[in-house]
Amino acid sequence: MTSKQRAYLKSLASNLNPTFQVGKASLTPEITEAIRESFNNNELIKVSVLKNCMDDPREIAEYIADRTHSELVQVIGKRFVLYKPFKENPKIELPK
Repeated sequence: MTSKQRAYLKSLASNLNPTFQVGKASLTPEITEAIRESFNNNELIKVSVLKNCMDDPREIAEYIADRTHSELVQVIGKRFVLYKPFKENPKIELPK
């Protein structure tokens, strides 16, 4: 993914509210599965890591991106954005 494409996705994500929250129990298989299923309806997902979670948000984001076969767009503080285009008819058209 180019920096131009990443910047475009960041601008789209700035208006999004977090869809998922990772809490005290940290990353569970249920959260990972829920995020994977959410990619059936959304190409761009924002996740928030709550203050009571002791794990590093970047590590959580990289793990989820790996497990869901998505792209990690950005990590800012305790929030991160993931992108996974639809296989057929992607809604978000990335700049070249």
